[in-house]
Amino acid sequence: MGKVIGIDLGTTNSCVAVKEGDHITVITNAEGSRTTPSVVAFTKDKDRLVGQLAKRQAIVNPERTISSIKRKMGSDYRIDIDGVSQSPQQISAMILQKLRRDAEEYLGEKVGQAVITVPAYFTDAQRQATKDAGKIAGLEVLRIINEPTAAALAYGMDKGGENKILVFDLGGGTFDVSVLDVGIEDGVIEVLATSGDNLLGGDDWDQKIVDLMVSEFQKNEGIDLSRDRMALQRLREAAEKAKIELSTLSETSISLPFITADSSGPKHLEMSLTRARFE
Repeated sequence: MGKVIGIDLGTTNSCVAVKEGDHITVITNAEGSRTTPSVVAFTKDKDRLVGQLAKRQAIVNPERTISSIKRKMGSDYRIDIDGVSQSPQQISAMILQKLRRDAEEYLGEKVGQAVITVPAYFTDAQRQATKDAGKIAGLEVLRIINEPTAAALAYGMDKGGENKILVFDLGGGTFDVSVLDVGIEDGVIEVLATSGDNLLGGDDWDQKIVDLMVSEFQKNEGIDLSRDRMALQRLREAAEKAKIELSTLSETSISLPFITADSSGPKHLEMSLTRARFE
């Protein structure tokens, strides 16, 4: 029997892992990252982009870029591009296919089975839609597991006895908090309570940094970068990079040469951002 992969199909980012012996390996994708943006795009030439390639062109190609499709799972929502109507399950399947290919490339063998995590609050319809997406992607979904339950399993694998665990899941687009009762001895994990905010996540932190850069640049140069899609794409990428760097550094520099131009010539954005100001 082939390997079974574990998939976190997220609102903003997704990842895939596999058990190797007693160790869990999060698989690096073709772009060299352990997470894959949950973004699908269609170019004007009708090519399909998934992951980082789709995310990079999202602002300059908004009408043909689909993100946060997880929020539509289990609904009748449809996406129409080039006269083709597609369901959330079909779009999610494209993300799952990308994760599957990355796993197969890493393992050097075909992958046909998976376990996929979903939020604890997902309805039966949303869970079934997730299974359907897996089937479309060519995966037999062995089990759908609640995201906080998966986190508790990982936390409690080397701990005995019973524990009550509070799981904070701050993702790119959502924030979930769950309280679980973990009985390692009998293998029972019960979700006691769950709450959160479906419209709060790391993307909001990125946007705050983008807003700051736009404001500072307009104050210094008199140009509103929020009206320039190409500039906005670069700002968004720089904001995410700065946010990540401020997790370990007290200060970071943002440098975007040739961000725009006016009659006097090209303009460059240079600024420093401290963790204190960001917080």
